[in-house]
Amino acid sequence: MGQVTVRVNGYQHTIGCKDGEEQHVLNLIQQIEDKVRLIRAMGGQFSESRMLLHVALLLADEGVDLRAELQRARSGLPPSAPLPPAPDPLLAERLARIAERIEGLAQTLDRG
Repeated sequence: MGQVTVRVNGYQHTIGCKDGEEQHVLNLIQQIEDKVRLIRAMGGQFSESRMLLHVALLLADEGVDLRAELQRARSGLPPSAPLPPAPDPLLAERLARIAERIEGLAQTLDRG
């Protein structure tokens, strides 16, 4: 198992990883450290945990934006187009009940 010693917000940490993934971990740490610098540039005093919370929020926000962009690309929508609403999880059930009613009506009409 590999290990990488990194520095984030001035604190040193040893991170375990799979052999061969050391550079990937270093790249991820660089993204985190970039966010730390961004937050520090905004000013204010943050505890270590509060700083990392803000870093996590920034990275999560980027992740949401990237997933939305990917969804737009897969749907063939332009980058600025609003995303379609999330599908109703009960929609399939409702459609099945409607289809049953229609079939029942069709059978009634066929008998009549």
